[in-house]
Amino acid sequence: MSYTVKLITGFIGTALLLVFIGGLSHSVSSGFAGFMGGLPFMIIAIIVCAAAVYDFWDECVRKK
Repeated sequence: MSYTVKLITGFIGTALLLVFIGGLSHSVSSGFAGFMGGLPFMIIAIIVCAAAVYDFWDECVRKK
């Protein structure tokens, strides 16, 4: 795969994952669970999003 195609598809996939996880975390925290009930999920979601961004950078942006 060329560098440009890898960069574009990686960015689109990572962005979709971040939007989905962010929306899920927001709906859990603002819904029935409340902020304190959704806090553990929010922390896990932040860690997962950070790992996804790092993997995008490692696989697509950084030149090996």
